[in-house]
Amino acid sequence: MSFAVRTSCSFCRKVALKYPVFAFLALRSPMTTNTETPLNPVAAVYAPYRLNQDLFEENFQESWLHPDFLEIINLFQKAPKDSNPLKITSLLKEEALDVYSFPCFSTDFLDTFNAEIQNFYRVIEQKNVTERLSHLDDCDHTVNNYGVIMTELGMKGMLSSLQQRYILPLSRRLFPVEGKSFDDHHSFLVRYQADEDLGLDMHIDDSDVTFNVCLGEKGFTGATLAFCGYFGEPDHRHLSHVYNHEIGRAVLHLGTRRHGAEDIESGARCNLIVWNYNKAYRQSDQYRASRLPHRYRKESGEPDPICLSETHDRDFSRFRKPSGAPKHMHPWCPPEGKEYDGFYDVTSSDEFIVIARNYIWNIKSTESHLLPSELNGPEPIEKQTNHQKECGKCVLSTGVRNIL
Repeated sequence: MSFAVRTSCSFCRKVALKYPVFAFLALRSPMTTNTETPLNPVAAVYAPYRLNQDLFEENFQESWLHPDFLEIINLFQKAPKDSNPLKITSLLKEEALDVYSFPCFSTDFLDTFNAEIQNFYRVIEQKNVTERLSHLDDCDHTVNNYGVIMTELGMKGMLSSLQQRYILPLSRRLFPVEGKSFDDHHSFLVRYQADEDLGLDMHIDDSDVTFNVCLGEKGFTGATLAFCGYFGEPDHRHLSHVYNHEIGRAVLHLGTRRHGAEDIESGARCNLIVWNYNKAYRQSDQYRASRLPHRYRKESGEPDPICLSETHDRDFSRFRKPSGAPKHMHPWCPPEGKEYDGFYDVTSSDEFIVIARNYIWNIKSTESHLLPSELNGPEPIEKQTNHQKECGKCVLSTGVRNIL
């Protein structure tokens, strides 16, 4: 059963279609993580069928964490603030520059959580719940056709506790600017297997710090996570590391890091992803500078094929064969004038047609250059209308939250 979410937020959709290069600038309006919200219709349907009520409380139990993760948090809290995180403990592994992994969840928690998720899928299938929340249809998605938004499951409070008590202390050390504080999060599951979604195109996240932990299942092959460069940097599309998921192990990285899930080869893999938001950082010049396309620097050379996005890269077909799968194509990368040397060198008439078509589409899509909000920053939250606040949460077409 597909749980794909389509947006009906007309304002946000129009902006994304007209300005696909800038779509990632849409901001979610940070909310207080401790605010209790009423059950949404999907969660209300599932509530009588819950297997473990502890998962739906506003408390993430310490016993659910791997002992090594607790040790990392304890050592970080005791160490001087100017200490090198990697010298504090060997339990934290730097997979690549600013990409860290560590043991996260206990085996008991994984068994309990996975059983609850499977039960949720079964109940929703049996109850034929095909309509999603109206406000989620308008302004949210999971970036995966078979994923679950945790608000729909009723677990936002539990994950807010995980964020504030455990993810935040680690993020403050590893990313002292972006991870200094968290005001909100968007949490969801993604699932990959042969007869469903196989992988996820290259992108950056609409998050300040991304937490990604593998929940299972045992025996899967493939579905590696490829990390490339930071958005707008000369090596934006150059490979830096290929991460192999391990059940119960988490990876932590900045949202502006280009990454993508390679196709799964066998079995199934399910991951819990938490996009963490820092309201103060999002209102800073540094945040805008890290996301504005006009700050994009000239690419240093041809991209590595694994780092290419079929959805967004103008030169994808020069290096990789298109998948043929239906996609919302927004070819814009690299921006005009930021191409690597040799970008326009062609070896066939077909290649010339592809480049010319993408070039024309890119010019048309950015004809108005910058939106006012990109010059001056978003409207302060207190000045936004309710419609603006809701649209600030939107995921437009298939990629405002992860479009690059």
